[in-house]
Amino acid sequence: MIRTESLKKTYQDGTEALSGITVRLEKRFTSIIGRNGAGKTTFIRILSTQLMPSSGEAYLDGIDLLGNPEKARREIVSIPQESAPIGILTPFELIKMYLVARGFSFKEAHDQAIATLDTLDLREYRDKPSDTLSGGTKRKVFVCMALASNASTVFLDEPTTGLDPLSRLEVWSALKVLQGNVILTTHYMEEAKELSNEVLLIDSGKVIDQGTVDSLLSRFKGLVRAESLVPKPDTMRIGGLYIRYIKYSEAQDYISQGFDIKAITLDDVFIKHGVTLES
Repeated sequence: MIRTESLKKTYQDGTEALSGITVRLEKRFTSIIGRNGAGKTTFIRILSTQLMPSSGEAYLDGIDLLGNPEKARREIVSIPQESAPIGILTPFELIKMYLVARGFSFKEAHDQAIATLDTLDLREYRDKPSDTLSGGTKRKVFVCMALASNASTVFLDEPTTGLDPLSRLEVWSALKVLQGNVILTTHYMEEAKELSNEVLLIDSGKVIDQGTVDSLLSRFKGLVRAESLVPKPDTMRIGGLYIRYIKYSEAQDYISQGFDIKAITLDDVFIKHGVTLES
């Protein structure tokens, strides 16, 4: 369980990245979603003991993340978005080296690396230089490191950004094998829905909503989103779109008025809060 109290972060240039976040994260798999610049990466870097906040408190299973980061680091794995494997090393070598650095014996690291590569169907890539692997396979190797470590909490910062749809599905399948609790940042609504037991919505350094996917979407029960490219009465303007939420039974009438009808997604939770996300 992660708990934060009034967590704030202001950078030297005066940018306020976090504006006093108080939250509890208790689910098996939590997605933190928001626009680029919303504060997601700053938040997860603080929780993974890579960055000190300007003020506030943060705890992982009762461990003070700010006062006792060394103890916390034995329980966590963090995979930043910009992570890249050392090109000349093979997945087997990378994982074994990582486990030894975490305190595994050479034999334990050897056996665990092989077993975990098999678990994620990476046996055929085990001895290939990392710079010959696809982007999706490289990301799976990092997931493999996290799985092999047996850490109780895994932090992932936008793990599938830049991947093609098939590679993204491959990484999702790997993430589902991870043990312990997983906390990831993403701005892909489909990813959050596919993986999450709980969703935390952040905008401008503040938590604007939190809940399970079902609880967040239940507010739109029986509704669909009507979109128009031309101004219409009683609509919200989102960029070049004009949006209104209507009953499903009204959809045909709105189609005849020139609206496009879209199913409800997690995007709509943000839209209701006045926030739009990248596609």
